[in-house]
Amino acid sequence: MHQTHTLQEKCKLLFSILLPILVTELATYAMNFIDTVMSGQAGTDQLAGVAIGSSLWVPIFTGLTGIILGLTPIISQLIGADHADRVAYPLLQAIYLSIVIGLIVIGLGTIFLEPILQGLNVTPSVQSIATGYLATLAVGILPLFIYTAIRCFIDALGQTRVTMIMTLVSLPVNAVLNYMFIFGHFGAPALGGVGAGAASALTYWLIMIIALYIVIRVEPFRDYQVFTKLYRVSIKAWSDHLKLGLPIGFSIFFETSIFSAVTFFMSDYSTVVLAAHQAAINFESFLYMPPFSISMALTIAVGFEVGAGRHRDAIHYSYLGMGAAVLLAVMFSGLLYLFNDSVARIYSQNPEVITMTAHFLIYAIFFQLSDAIAAPLQGALRGYKDVNMTFVVALISYWLIGLPSGYLIAHYTQFGPFGYWIGLSIGLTAGAVCLFIRLLVLQSRHRMPQSS
Repeated sequence: MHQTHTLQEKCKLLFSILLPILVTELATYAMNFIDTVMSGQAGTDQLAGVAIGSSLWVPIFTGLTGIILGLTPIISQLIGADHADRVAYPLLQAIYLSIVIGLIVIGLGTIFLEPILQGLNVTPSVQSIATGYLATLAVGILPLFIYTAIRCFIDALGQTRVTMIMTLVSLPVNAVLNYMFIFGHFGAPALGGVGAGAASALTYWLIMIIALYIVIRVEPFRDYQVFTKLYRVSIKAWSDHLKLGLPIGFSIFFETSIFSAVTFFMSDYSTVVLAAHQAAINFESFLYMPPFSISMALTIAVGFEVGAGRHRDAIHYSYLGMGAAVLLAVMFSGLLYLFNDSVARIYSQNPEVITMTAHFLIYAIFFQLSDAIAAPLQGALRGYKDVNMTFVVALISYWLIGLPSGYLIAHYTQFGPFGYWIGLSIGLTAGAVCLFIRLLVLQSRHRMPQSS
């Protein structure tokens, strides 16, 4: 990261940060995409089992990852304020915290996974596949969280290309492991959807090892001497981190868990509807990667400028990010409208699933426009270390507006299961409006001292 003076320089710097993040997120998504597609080719029950397992894991993973992401604005503002010598300490504390979080997740999963799955209205076959998928995935939880903390450090330095390379290296490994364990090739057992969890867990171990090597041996990261001194666990440092990380984590959890909640409601319908919903959600997650990547880039850029006291530059970055996200959303929405049936055929060979998936994808268009505004706004606000309002907005817009309205539309209109998607769009739109108002208020507060 460095100071910029013109709009052209800002566009160039933001793009240089954004592009590697986008490639990284797309590659990360591709792992889940490969899990879903390969499981779907193994059978409808396999796809439905992975769908249920993913619906439980994804909101937990993204929410807890959000807690770890609190490290990004901390380091970004330290770098902006020219305090590079203080970076190693919060990073090590974040790694310690991520290990504790991972152990808690494994422990709670051991206790509560079976009762939760038994409470769902799914066939025994689907329940068994979901259990196996999550059990094998759990082997990779600790390395995944440790890697996430290290990635926050790397990205906060503006070295987002490094995380891109790490993810791209791990992607073909994940694909080969899926091919081995789902279908039983190269001497591996044919585990179906359970094999997708095993492949992901092994991939998480690989990417953590690569990240540790880079931080210890590769410049400029080794200059920070992160592991030269192993600091003791600091409850105060954890508290400072959690003040940022918990609101970020909960806001992300509320957003992602709403989709999981809808998936559970979809279990009241047929397996075809559940499989089609999961396929459509999976592709919608792909389309969410650009605005989410812009959000992460804005956290870095805005945090750097706020740390340096250049609030006008922080405002410019915020609107550059939102403009880019909206432009991409309009383009993707048009393509999705034209090729929704072709996209649906990627996920299944079942004609009923294809038709239902194509219908769900039409409603995903409305997600695009709301996400294009809401995601960059969240990233900009995190750059200001303003995280509590995003948490409140996420809770209200998704759970008090989106889900109830979706339930009413699904059960009291002719839209049926599509009503949940309409309700989600309503919640996303309400959240985007509230976040935009919050950013305007925050920018006004920071601009006043600068202009006086």
